[in-house]
Formats: sequence, C-alpha cells, structure tokens
Amino acid sequence: MTLTEEQRQRVAAWITQGAKLSEIQNRLAAEFGVKLTYMEARFLVDDLKLVPKDPEPPKVVAAPTAEKKLETTPVPANELPAGEIPAPAGGQVVVTVDQITRPGAIVSGKVNFSDGQIADWYLDQTGRLGVVPKQQGYKPSAADVKEFQLALQQEVAKLGY
Repeated sequence: MTLTEEQRQRVAAWITQGAKLSEIQNRLAAEFGVKLTYMEARFLVDDLKLVPKDPEPPKVVAAPTAEKKLETTPVPANELPAGEIPAPAGGQVVVTVDQITRPGAIVSGKVNFSDGQIADWYLDQTGRLGVVPKQQGYKPSAADVKEFQLALQQEVAKLGY
C-alpha cells in the first residue's frame, strides 16, 4: 500500500488528533477511496512509525477512609468489615456499595431495611434498578422504598454516575 506524502501527513494528523485504527480505516476509505482491512490499517500505521493515542482512563473516585454510620445516607461497603452490612439504627434504611460490582451491573450493593430484612441491589448498564431480597417474596414498606431510593441516589452521585 503506497500513500502520497500528503496522504501520509493526513493519517499522521488523524492519529495526533486521537483517531483509533478503525476510524483511520474508515477515513482512508471515505477520503481517499483506499479500502483496507483492520490489520492492513494497523500495518500502515506501524510502517509510518506512528502510535495511536491510548484513550484516557476513567477517573477513579477515592473512597472515604473514615467509617460513617448513616441514618438516611449510605455507608460505602469498603468502610465495613468484609461481607457485613450494619443494622439499621432506629428504624432507618442503610445502603452499602460493593467493592467488587456484580457481573452485568455498573454499581451494586446491599440494603438493610428498617425491619431488619436485607436485599442485594444493582443498577444495570441501562440504568434499571434491581432489588433481590434475601427472603423470597419480601416487599419493603413504601417508606423504606422511598428512603432506600434517596440514600441510593446520594451514593450513586458520590460515585459520579
């Protein structure tokens, strides 16, 4: 595959602008009528001694280090002993976030309702909330659901979702 000097400069400019190999492949076809396989585009970029930029890694939010027992706000799971969820104080709902998110979810955790019942919760990639109670058929009270939603919303906001 031979490109003119002008075409090589254009490819170099695309890479400095952060274009991925698939974008370069598409642009070569659209702008120059040069159809290449992905591997051929990769070899071309290598032959031109160019290196595509890596995408910026997502920003990681540091977790708080002090343990907090919250009445209506959640406690991050990384502040609790492994696998434990605090008991609600005075009929309050307590929400924790898992350190390791369950498969298929963007964030997950546990909730302890005011009546002592525990459930797992998760938000999937489409933003749907799922709640899986430990006791089959359990339904929390309307007040607990509202308190859970508010606490969860605060915790998810802290995480940047």
